[in-house]
Formats: sequence, structure tokens, C-alpha cells
Amino acid sequence: MSKSKQQTYSTIVSANPYKGDYYGGTFNTISKTSSPSFSKEQYAVSFLNTKGFISTLIGISKNIPEDDVYDALENKVYEELALDMAIEYHIKYIEAVHRSTEGDRYFHVFVVDPLTLEQEYAPVVNAIKYIDQIVPVPLLLKSLYVKDIIETSDIHCFIYFQENDAFFCIYNEQEFIYAKSLKFSLKQMHERFCELLGEQIDLAQFETMLAEEGLNTSNPDYQKNLIKLFGEIFLHVSDVITYAKRAYDIKKFDEIYIGTGAGSVLGLDEYAQTYLGIKTSPFNFDYGFHTNGQNIDQIHQLMHLYGRLEADERYECNFTIFHRPPPFAKRDSGKLILVTAAALAAALLYPGVYWGLSYVEEFRHAVLTKEYEQVHNEKITREQIVNLKIANKNAAQKLLDEQKTAYKQKQDTLIQVHEKKVDYPMKAKIMADFTRSFNQYRVQLKTISYSEDLNDSKVFTFGLTSSSTQDITALLKHLTDAKREQYDFKLELISYDEEQKSYLSELKAVIK
Repeated sequence: MSKSKQQTYSTIVSANPYKGDYYGGTFNTISKTSSPSFSKEQYAVSFLNTKGFISTLIGISKNIPEDDVYDALENKVYEELALDMAIEYHIKYIEAVHRSTEGDRYFHVFVVDPLTLEQEYAPVVNAIKYIDQIVPVPLLLKSLYVKDIIETSDIHCFIYFQENDAFFCIYNEQEFIYAKSLKFSLKQMHERFCELLGEQIDLAQFETMLAEEGLNTSNPDYQKNLIKLFGEIFLHVSDVITYAKRAYDIKKFDEIYIGTGAGSVLGLDEYAQTYLGIKTSPFNFDYGFHTNGQNIDQIHQLMHLYGRLEADERYECNFTIFHRPPPFAKRDSGKLILVTAAALAAALLYPGVYWGLSYVEEFRHAVLTKEYEQVHNEKITREQIVNLKIANKNAAQKLLDEQKTAYKQKQDTLIQVHEKKVDYPMKAKIMADFTRSFNQYRVQLKTISYSEDLNDSKVFTFGLTSSSTQDITALLKHLTDAKREQYDFKLELISYDEEQKSYLSELKAVIK
């Protein structure tokens, strides 16, 4: 969609063909529409989920002319994927710029069965008559980088659970690298959860539970089985990550964004970070749209954002076969009617055409001459104003940059001072406090150690001995009751030492 076309369309409508919902947008507002309809003034966008296409990385020689690239890729795709030669698949591609070598160019190639487009999008076309763009869902994420919603160029993973599909996608240096469909859509999650629970609940109830309570649901049975379910999910995700690292020579992932079509799931990003050991953030971005408080699927918002991009800012990978009719003047029938009308008009107006043209041109010349003088004077004045504004802007920007640098230095200093004064644990005070509790319950301290792990957890480990197990358990109960806001306590084993005739245990206190 060029810039001129963007100005032509007053609205954008996004369609999810798998769920059957539509969202309309004007300027910076998005809202759900239950009765979408055809309009020449709206731009229609939809997407292909990861089950709807095959993607692969294909390399061809750099000696192949640009005009022959498509044919070369098509031949290799049919050969490498063993596609049925009797079927004319829809094939689109984008170049993998960072993957190219000295002799070869590499392309991410997307392949779609024509029946997929005809069957999946039939209800959408019945409602709105045409679809301007059908984009593979992982390519929609490009708009997050173009609009600086994600500003870094690190290696990012995106995991998103939709009702009928779930995808895993990798971007590196703000470019698409890899995408794969995951086993667990929201429907599959629901089915597996009901299987683990041993009873049936509605899909809507399941999605509402995830969106409102997350993984910390108040129902103990639900929570236990949710943890088991997501354990299975992230075991599968871990296998996919391992494959992607090996296949694309990735050392580590800098951040994972994870979310669901049901909304943000409380505790999901923390669980993923703990399980996968990778920094994790919610897949819940601020796109700048006014939603009137509605929970709008991230994919719909991405489609609206993608539809507003210039053609050179996005991946041109459009699978639509449902094009809008051309303008009247470009249709064969329209051309015939216009030519006939023009010939008839010329025949009727021929006697006075030469006199009329000479008079019109003289009048037009006079008007344009006067208009030119006015515009030229206005142009000179505005150029002077613009040059002055630019000079003022550059001076202000330089001052702003200096102030930002000074502010950042002061901020870093204050953060360091705060961490030293507030967050740094006073070990001597802590040990003295624990020693009083040990003495109170007749438990002796044999050893003590302190450690910090990769997750910045601060752990005190006390080696304890006592003549009675009751003293140790009473001590643990006292500490748990009195210091639960400050520490997490772990005491896994109490053993008996025959030689010393005493009970031994190891108590760990993790600072919260």
C-alpha cells in the first residue's frame, strides 16, 4: 500500500478467518465489528497462521539474474519439499540478507496450497468481497521494529498461543529468521487440561480463567494441573529452541515475548523465564491504538499496524487471490464506454473546438502567471522561516542531548547508591538475628555459608545440630512464622549422627 493509497482508504478492517472475528480501525482507534461489509474506502488485511503455510530457507547462486530468481526458487522448492507437480502452489519469498554468503543468496520461501486460500477465506470474502493483503503471521512482527515498539536489534523469540494455532518465531537484528507451529493452541491446551483434570469445562471458561487468574488460580486442582500443562508446553518449546539454535547457529536468545489470544496470563512470563532460563516479557505491546478498554487480540492490532506501513517498510509477501475490482476506467468494458463517449463528444464539439481551445489557453496562461508570482514570493518567505526553525531545532537538540547524558550519569549513580544502601543485605546483622533464634530453641550452629546465584537470589545456608528433632522442627516453625515476609526457608532432611548422638540438618534461608 503506497502512501497515496494510504490516504485514499479511510478505514482498515482486519479479519481472523480461523475465528471469524473482524476489527475496524480509523486513524488510531480500533473496535470490534460484528457485521463487516464491503466498502471501497476500506483496506482489508488478514493473515495465514503457521499451520497454513510451509516455510523453508533456500539458497541460490548470486549469478542468477533478478528476473529469474522466482523461477529458480520455485524449482528448488518443488524439489527440496517434494511437492506435487500437479498442483500450482502459491509461492512467495523474502531475502535472508544476513544469511547470504560469498557465492549464494538465501531466501525465506513461503508455500501455500491454493485450496487453503479458497476454503479458509471463503467466509471473509462473502462478508467483505475482497482482501487486499494476506500475510504469514510471523511477518506481521516486522512492524514492531519499524514503529520502534521494540527498539533493540537483539535475538528475540516470540511465542503466541491463538485459539486454533500457536507459533514460535525468531527475529535477529530486526529481521525474520525462523517460524514454527507449536503443538499447543488454546483449544489443545483446553483439551489437555480437561484430560489432566478429569472433568470437562468450557473453552470460554478456560480462557477466562487464564486471563483473569493466570497460573495462580485460587482452585488448587486447577493450579496443579495448569502447572503440569505448562510444564509439557515448555518442554516442547525447549526442544524447538534447541533445534533453532543448532540449525541457525544461535549462541543464545536475548529475550522471549510470550502471550495468548485470550489476554495476558498472570505469571506466564515468570514461569517461562524460570523454565527456559531466558529473559521473558509479556507479548502485550502498546501500539498506540485507542481500544475503549476492550481486550483486543495482539494479532488484530499487528494487522492494523502492518496495514499502515509504507511498502518499503514491510515484507512484501502477499498471498491474496481476492483482489478488489479495478477502477472503472481500467476495466475493458469501462474503456470501451469511455472511448465511445469521447468519440461522440468530439464529433458534436468539433466545429467550436479550435476557437474554444485558444481562448481557454490564453485565459489559463494569464491566471497561471499571476499565481506563479504569488507562489514564488511565498516560497522564498517560507524557505527563510524553515531554515531558521531548523537551526533552532538543531541547537535545542544538542542541548537536550547534553542534558540527557548528564541525567543518565546522575541516575546511574543514584541507582548504585540505592542498591548499596537498601538492597545490599547486612550479613552480620542477619547472622546475629538468626543466632538468637538458634539459641532460643537450643539448636547449635555448626557451619554457615552465603551465596548468590545467576538469578540474583541471596542464600544463607546454616548447618545445625541438636539433641532433639523437636527442637529443630520448632525452630523451623518459629522462623517460618516470624520471618516469612523476609525469607523463604528450605529444610529437606534431618539425619542422626551415631558418634555425636545428635541430629544434623541443613537450613537454607533465601532472601526475598
